[in-house]
Amino acid sequence: MSSTIDSILVENRVFSPGRSAVAGATVSGMENYKALCEEADQDPEGFWGRHAQEHLRWSKPFTRILDESRAPFYTWFDDGELNVSENCLDVHLENGNGDKNAIIFEADDGQVCTISYRALHARVCRIANGLKSLGYGKGDRAIIYLPMSIEAIAAMQACARLGITHSVVFGGFSAKSLHQRIVDVGARLIITADAQQRGGRAIPLKTAVDEALAEEGGDVVEKVIVYKRAGTDVAWDNARDVWLHELEAGQAETCEPVAVEAEHPLFILYTSGSTGKPKGVQHSSAGYLLWASLTTKWVFDARPNDVFWCTADVGWVTGHTYIAYGILAAGMTQVIFEGIPTYPHAGRFWEMIERHKVSIFYTAPTAIRSLIKASQAAGAAHPRNFDLSSLRLLGSVGEPINPEAWIWYHNNVGAGRCPIVDTWWQTETGGHILAPLPGATPLKPGSCTFPLPGISAGIVDEAGNDIPNGRGGYLVIKRPWPAMIRNVWGDSERFKSSYFPAELKGYYMAGDNAQRDKDGYYWIMGRTDDVLSISGHRLGGTEIESALVAHELVAEAAVVGRPDATTGEAIVAFVILKGQLPEGQKAEALAQVLRDWVANEVGPIAKPRDIRFGNNLPKTRSGKILRRLLRVVAEGQEVTQDVSTLENPDVLKQFTGVY
Repeated sequence: MSSTIDSILVENRVFSPGRSAVAGATVSGMENYKALCEEADQDPEGFWGRHAQEHLRWSKPFTRILDESRAPFYTWFDDGELNVSENCLDVHLENGNGDKNAIIFEADDGQVCTISYRALHARVCRIANGLKSLGYGKGDRAIIYLPMSIEAIAAMQACARLGITHSVVFGGFSAKSLHQRIVDVGARLIITADAQQRGGRAIPLKTAVDEALAEEGGDVVEKVIVYKRAGTDVAWDNARDVWLHELEAGQAETCEPVAVEAEHPLFILYTSGSTGKPKGVQHSSAGYLLWASLTTKWVFDARPNDVFWCTADVGWVTGHTYIAYGILAAGMTQVIFEGIPTYPHAGRFWEMIERHKVSIFYTAPTAIRSLIKASQAAGAAHPRNFDLSSLRLLGSVGEPINPEAWIWYHNNVGAGRCPIVDTWWQTETGGHILAPLPGATPLKPGSCTFPLPGISAGIVDEAGNDIPNGRGGYLVIKRPWPAMIRNVWGDSERFKSSYFPAELKGYYMAGDNAQRDKDGYYWIMGRTDDVLSISGHRLGGTEIESALVAHELVAEAAVVGRPDATTGEAIVAFVILKGQLPEGQKAEALAQVLRDWVANEVGPIAKPRDIRFGNNLPKTRSGKILRRLLRVVAEGQEVTQDVSTLENPDVLKQFTGVY
């Protein structure tokens, strides 16, 4: 099958960095960006070695930078040793920033508490000492199943301090999903909570742990540490379960960080796989932390007085890299939020930015589009009703952002003065790969712009040959980089076949289709299995979705394909309107208006065959649209997959009308 997509997004609007963004930026101006890229291209090992020496504290300095002898099982700095927690906490106590706020935590009910780097260090040490007292240490693996909280960050850092490899499981996952990960990773320890608070409700967590451990293989877990978050009643096993506050009680507030090899697995994070069995993405300690730190400084242009807020959950890689590790390594103050953006009202995000004087705001396009709809349905929730003057930088993560949503975000949240860093990366890449630098890169709405320095990205056909600008193909990374996935836990063959297929010349295959426009800007067109084939024409669903969202009546859209005997596939669009849902003839008329609109914006071949209207799209609690479920609905089949990760499992029932 050809990897070429027949059409390309054209965007002529360009937003150059303003003076305030350029002045004092970590990377100021395109010439400095290009100089970094040239340094990395001319001497890749020297480039990475220099940054590893400058940005990380080593217990044992490295002498080797890259070992390619077992490609694609690359190793970086492999004869060096360090401790990740020491690099995130101890260094700030020693450089005079111990009393600086590390975390501003806002609970679901609006309660706020802060913790300094010194106090966070003490908390991490108490937990680490408690874990040591139970016999856990380097080489063990722990499952962390916690709500967004200071405790979640402290637990991750405590594991890192002892050399315990952690695997964080998102609190919205079911007992079945949790069990699968416990068994696969071979966890001896679980750190959880009685419950989490979301939208005014207490959602049980320990109950799911108990269910998971009751299944076959669950007896691998010896201890369950429980954070008393909600105060709800939980079943208790006196031989196995331990309250977190009791574990910490009486423990010393210092704990010597355990030096680990650069390649020691810091964490294993599970991501969905095409076979249905999740893949345990394994990340190293040194290479991962280096890239988390560098990208925080480059892409977010981290400055001493910034207040950073990433709205992701620590159960996802965004919460690992840009909450738990990169932000702390950079010594920033950050907001951590337990709740949801629409509780107790749809202006919660804007209210929090105003209250905490957030300067960098990093969220998902799905959240932005939902808030666009909410701001128009309820005028009081519009960003203009809040003081957002503290903002200097906005970010987007998770999936491509539609150009019109980008413009709304830029104008209404950033007041036309804040650069938007639209970031493309994956669980497997460890950190940003394609992203603008706010003090350097002219921005095009909807484009993640260019590869970061040191990243050799390309777009190729199915034989690994480069594709010229103006055509689409497979997004690849041609050279290894320090933060790349090291392995699929327990399945090296799956690692090689999934990410380094032989036909692509040994390149890392991202699994996304992408295009470069005439100016070399990258556009992500969706997953390779999300490309639609209509009468022999291959179309990116992102382009059709962007066209729909550009219509004045549309808040969100998701596009999938369903089998069609004549055209191969037919386009099905799931559309969320800014106003009330139409019915009957009004719905039919609006559907025709939207078809004509798409035909005009993209081309007649892109007109949706079916349009279904609803109040919301099926999303995980992290904001990702589950298009695989929409495909089932589009095909008229019954949804039998696990929907426990959905924010609203009943959302699929609304898409019954086909227009």
